[in-house]
Amino acid sequence: MRSFNVPPMFWLPGRIALGFRKPRNPIFGMELAGEVAAVGKDVTQFKAGDPIFASTFKVNFGAHAEYKCLPEDGAVVKKPNNMTYEEAATLSIGALTALSFLKKANIQPGKKVLINGASGSVGTFAVQLAKYYGAEVTGVCSTRNIELVKSLGADKIIDYTQEDFAKNGVAYDIIFDAVGKTSLSQCKSSLKQKGYYLHTGLVGSELKALWYSMTTDKKIIGGTAVPSKEDLVFLKELVEAGQLKSVIDRCYPLEQTVEAHRYVDQGRKKGNVVITLRHNNKL
Repeated sequence: MRSFNVPPMFWLPGRIALGFRKPRNPIFGMELAGEVAAVGKDVTQFKAGDPIFASTFKVNFGAHAEYKCLPEDGAVVKKPNNMTYEEAATLSIGALTALSFLKKANIQPGKKVLINGASGSVGTFAVQLAKYYGAEVTGVCSTRNIELVKSLGADKIIDYTQEDFAKNGVAYDIIFDAVGKTSLSQCKSSLKQKGYYLHTGLVGSELKALWYSMTTDKKIIGGTAVPSKEDLVFLKELVEAGQLKSVIDRCYPLEQTVEAHRYVDQGRKKGNVVITLRHNNKL
C-alpha cells in the first residue's frame, strides 16, 4: 500500500514544480509512505518489503504515483511501528515543517508560543512539538476545531471567529503562522523583544526577513523546510514514544487526486488529507 499526503498548493514546493510554460514534473507529491518494492545491488539500509516513509522534496517530487525511485541516503526512513501508512505519509512535510521552524526559533521550555492555524497539517504537529519542548502553547483555530486542538495539548485556545489574537494585548516569544494568513505588521505588537515570527507562506522573502532580523531585535523566518534523514528519524522516535500523532481528515484513492486537492484548497480541512493506493489488493 502507498499513501501520500496532500499539501496546500500555495506552498513553495508547489511553485517550484511549475515551469514557465508547463510543470517541470507533471507528477506532483512531496511525501509518501509505502513498502519497498526492490533495491539496488549496493543498497544496505533497506530491503524489499521494508515499510518506509519519505520526502520527495529533493528528488523532483513525483510522490503521487504507483512507484517512486529514491536514493538510499536521502530522506527515507523506516515507518514507525505504531503508525499506519496513511498516518506515516503525513510526517515528512507537515511534521517536518513544524519541527524545522520551531528549531530555528530556538524553542525552549517556558517559551510562550502562539500557533495560528493550529488545526491544519503543520499546525497540529506544531502544537504537539511545542509542548514536547516544554513551551506554553496557544492555538488559534475556528470554533469547530477547538476540541481537536485541546486534545493535542494546547494550553490555551483562541477562536479566531470571536477574537483577534493580534489585538488582545498578549505578547509571545514565538508566533508561528502555520497557514500563512497573517503579516508581520499585524503581529509585531504581539511579539516580545527578541521574539520570532514564523510564516510558512513567506515565499521568496528571505532577503526581507534577513534585513528585518538585522535591523530589529525580532527575527522573521519564512521559506520552506528542507527534509533530512536525521529529522525524520527524530520524528519516528517521537511517534514510537507516543509523543506525536497524526491527524487525518479524509483519505481519497489515487484516482480521486483532483478531488482531494479541491477539498484541501477549500482551506477547511482538519490536519491532513491522504491519497491511498493499493497494489493487488494488498495493504
